Amino acid sequence: MAETNGITVRENTAPATLEQTRGGHFFTPRVDIFETDQELTLCADMPGVRPENVDLRYERGELHVHGKVQPRQHAGSFVLNEYEEGDFYRAFSIHESIDNTKIRAECKHGVLMVHLPKAEAARPRQIAVKGE
Repeated sequence: MAETNGITVRENTAPATLEQTRGGHFFTPRVDIFETDQELTLCADMPGVRPENVDLRYERGELHVHGKVQPRQHAGSFVLNEYEEGDFYRAFSIHESIDNTKIRAECKHGVLMVHLPKAEAARPRQIAVKGE
């Protein structure tokens, strides 16, 4: 497991795979996490997911990301079918240094951006040094 200031992430070097743990087809979205002095930003790739189909929940110290994909409509029959359809799901443990009341998110073109602001006490601050 990797510890990023505020989020615990399980190491996953294998390609995104289909999970059968929640009933139906669920994929693990690929995620990047960036840190600044003010916040952590989580970017999750969830192709085919629209903003209205994202269920983002924070409960008991965990952030749950669930993206629902609407089935594609096909005219005719497949000659080749390599694209698998399924929803996306992933959960993260959130450290207490994150202000969970100010979490916000947006989803554009299948990329979910979750902003996790740091609590004021966890932010770095400049300390004035006085001299004689």
